Amino acid sequence: MVDGKYWNEKIETLPREEIRKLQLQKLKEQVKYCYTNSVFYRKKFDRIGLKPEDIQSFDDLRKIPFTVKADLKENYPYGMVAAPSDEIVEIHASSGTTGNQIVGAYTKNDMDIWQELMARSIYTTGGRPQDIIHIAYGYGLFTGGFGFHYGAQKIGARIVPMSGGMTQRQVKLMKDLDVTILACTPSFAVYLSETMLQEGIAPQRDLKLKRGIFGAEPWSQQMRQRIEKDLNLEAFDIYGLTELCGPGVSVECPEHNGLHVWEDHFIVEIIDSNTGEPLPDGQEGELVFTALSKTGLPVLRYRTFDISKITQEKCACGRTHARMLRVTGRSDDMLIIRGVNVFPSQIEFVVMQFPELATQYLIVLDRPGALDTFLVKVELTEQTQKNPQLDLKQLKQNIQQRIHITTGLTAEIEIAKPNELPRTDGKAKRVLDLRKGKM
Repeated sequence: MVDGKYWNEKIETLPREEIRKLQLQKLKEQVKYCYTNSVFYRKKFDRIGLKPEDIQSFDDLRKIPFTVKADLKENYPYGMVAAPSDEIVEIHASSGTTGNQIVGAYTKNDMDIWQELMARSIYTTGGRPQDIIHIAYGYGLFTGGFGFHYGAQKIGARIVPMSGGMTQRQVKLMKDLDVTILACTPSFAVYLSETMLQEGIAPQRDLKLKRGIFGAEPWSQQMRQRIEKDLNLEAFDIYGLTELCGPGVSVECPEHNGLHVWEDHFIVEIIDSNTGEPLPDGQEGELVFTALSKTGLPVLRYRTFDISKITQEKCACGRTHARMLRVTGRSDDMLIIRGVNVFPSQIEFVVMQFPELATQYLIVLDRPGALDTFLVKVELTEQTQKNPQLDLKQLKQNIQQRIHITTGLTAEIEIAKPNELPRTDGKAKRVLDLRKGKM
């Protein structure tokens, strides 16, 4: 049993110079491993005349070409696997719905490291052996459910492996089993809070929730505040990708001032999405990760398309690992509407400004003629729906005006009744683009 503030104090508080020294040593070893064992990387290196011994410093890291999602899809399922087939002990895959999925192949070494990182992450949020962790991430090929399961198992906490769906049963079990930690996507946490309201359950009175660990999709500070208020808990952000290991790449500490990237296993960079050039700390750009310890399906300089910022300043919690700020969106999720760049996160920001609205929203785009149509569907809360003094026309105008201020575009607004917009126990679907294929 681990006591105290840290799961692994020596590693989590390692001086910056020691972290960088460890990273460089592991980088050299990983590059050599990839060149020797991965046909994909050997061809990639040979194509540009790069040898493993050419990587001797962090500046040399930039000589390595980026790896992108298309590489994994084109080499599906095992084309990028570096370990012998008999050493692969587990397979996971992304939740993608089009084309080939992104496959994650794990050796025993990969599984041990993943479990350790998830234990470290849960512990960082305050999770302890005496906690009861309700895991409402999907189990199966998706890494979320099993990632939390393995981490909670390592800590020694009691696990409720619920997976997604069956919201009423979820709420009942959370109440009956005295659950203290909820792990799921932010959008499903909102769905659970709405179900509790319908079932007459008040978290402050009926539940023993203390914290929630939410990830797998971008979510705003406004949504965090709404979840904390509605579920009466402290919300923590966690980050990960199937391509890297799953959840456990980085996590928030109680300071809530960014997510600590576990740099003993990952190198993180920030680049300009358009040029691929590196950006300095504190400047917003695209996250790029190199996995330093993966042996099953290693990735070097993997472009995530997630938009964030990085700081290497020591955190007040005492941890020295670099922090990435909350992911605000994805560069490949950017919508071009009538020639204007719009991110779904901008619409979420607006929706959260109105207490009359639930957190659900849907952006619907079409091009029936020469111009794009831009419709935003929002949803009333149960309480607002019952308000006899509600002025829907004025509310619609106010939302439209706020969206115009935020994006520079005028959107049509459609206000739905409570629970009319579709819910999901996985990642929320925020955009319906009907323009695809239209000229």
